[in-house]
Amino acid sequence: MNQLYIFLALFLLLNLAVGLVRVFRGPTSADRMLSAQLFGTTGVTILLLLAQGLANPMLRDIALVFVLLSILAVAAFVKRIKPETGGEADEP
Repeated sequence: MNQLYIFLALFLLLNLAVGLVRVFRGPTSADRMLSAQLFGTTGVTILLLLAQGLANPMLRDIALVFVLLSILAVAAFVKRIKPETGGEADEP
Protein backbone atom coordinates (compact mmCIF):
# COMPACT_ATOMS: atom_id res chain seq x y z
CA MET A 1 0.00 0.00 0.00
CA ASN A 2 2.88 2.38 0.69
CA GLN A 3 4.06 2.02 -2.91
CA LEU A 4 0.64 3.19 -4.08
CA TYR A 5 0.96 6.42 -2.08
CA ILE A 6 4.42 7.08 -3.47
CA PHE A 7 3.27 6.30 -7.03
CA LEU A 8 0.35 8.73 -6.66
CA ALA A 9 2.73 11.40 -5.36
CA LEU A 10 4.95 10.94 -8.42
CA PHE A 11 1.91 11.13 -10.70
CA LEU A 12 0.86 14.41 -9.11
CA LEU A 13 4.39 15.71 -9.51
CA LEU A 14 4.11 15.07 -13.25
CA ASN A 15 0.83 16.99 -13.25
CA LEU A 16 2.65 19.94 -11.70
CA ALA A 17 5.13 19.87 -14.57
CA VAL A 18 2.24 20.17 -17.02
CA GLY A 19 0.74 23.01 -14.96
CA LEU A 20 4.03 24.87 -15.21
CA VAL A 21 3.22 25.51 -18.87
CA ARG A 22 0.25 27.66 -17.82
CA VAL A 23 2.45 29.72 -15.53
CA PHE A 24 4.74 30.65 -18.40
CA ARG A 25 2.03 31.05 -21.06
CA GLY A 26 -0.96 32.27 -19.01
CA PRO A 27 -2.28 35.36 -20.79
CA THR A 28 -3.50 37.03 -17.61
CA SER A 29 -2.23 37.31 -14.08
CA ALA A 30 -5.37 35.49 -12.89
CA ASP A 31 -4.33 32.44 -14.95
CA ARG A 32 -0.93 32.58 -13.35
CA MET A 33 -2.44 32.84 -9.87
CA LEU A 34 -4.70 29.86 -10.49
CA SER A 35 -1.64 27.90 -11.55
CA ALA A 36 0.10 28.92 -8.36
CA GLN A 37 -2.93 27.67 -6.44
CA LEU A 38 -2.62 24.41 -8.36
CA PHE A 39 0.98 24.18 -7.18
CA GLY A 40 -0.03 24.85 -3.59
CA THR A 41 -2.90 22.37 -3.53
CA THR A 42 -1.00 19.66 -5.36
CA GLY A 43 2.10 20.24 -3.26
CA VAL A 44 0.10 19.79 -0.08
CA THR A 45 -1.49 16.64 -1.50
CA ILE A 46 1.94 15.26 -2.41
CA LEU A 47 3.21 15.95 1.09
CA LEU A 48 0.20 14.24 2.66
CA LEU A 49 0.64 11.20 0.41
CA LEU A 50 4.32 11.00 1.26
CA ALA A 51 3.57 11.37 4.96
CA GLN A 52 1.27 8.39 4.76
CA GLY A 53 3.50 6.35 2.43
CA LEU A 54 6.73 6.96 4.33
CA ALA A 55 5.09 6.94 7.78
CA ASN A 56 6.55 10.36 8.55
CA PRO A 57 4.02 12.51 10.46
CA MET A 58 6.28 15.57 10.30
CA LEU A 59 5.35 15.97 6.62
CA ARG A 60 1.74 16.59 7.69
CA ASP A 61 2.86 19.59 9.72
CA ILE A 62 4.80 20.94 6.76
CA ALA A 63 1.69 20.48 4.59
CA LEU A 64 -0.34 22.57 7.05
CA VAL A 65 2.23 25.37 6.85
CA PHE A 66 2.01 25.29 3.05
CA VAL A 67 -1.79 25.56 3.24
CA LEU A 68 -1.48 28.69 5.37
CA LEU A 69 1.06 30.20 2.97
CA SER A 70 -1.23 29.43 0.04
CA ILE A 71 -4.13 31.24 1.71
CA LEU A 72 -1.93 34.28 2.33
CA ALA A 73 -0.78 34.29 -1.29
CA VAL A 74 -4.36 34.36 -2.56
CA ALA A 75 -5.32 37.11 -0.13
CA ALA A 76 -2.35 39.20 -1.25
CA PHE A 77 -3.21 38.64 -4.92
CA VAL A 78 -6.85 39.63 -4.46
CA LYS A 79 -5.87 42.73 -2.49
CA ARG A 80 -3.44 43.73 -5.23
CA ILE A 81 -5.90 43.42 -8.12
CA LYS A 82 -8.97 44.78 -6.32
CA PRO A 83 -9.75 48.27 -7.61
CA GLU A 84 -9.59 51.00 -5.01
CA THR A 85 -12.84 52.96 -4.65
CA GLY A 86 -11.59 55.82 -2.54
CA GLY A 87 -14.47 55.59 -0.05
CA GLU A 88 -17.04 57.62 -2.02
CA ALA A 89 -19.10 54.58 -2.96
CA ASP A 90 -19.76 53.63 0.67
CA GLU A 91 -21.58 56.87 1.52
CA PRO A 92 -25.39 56.95 0.98
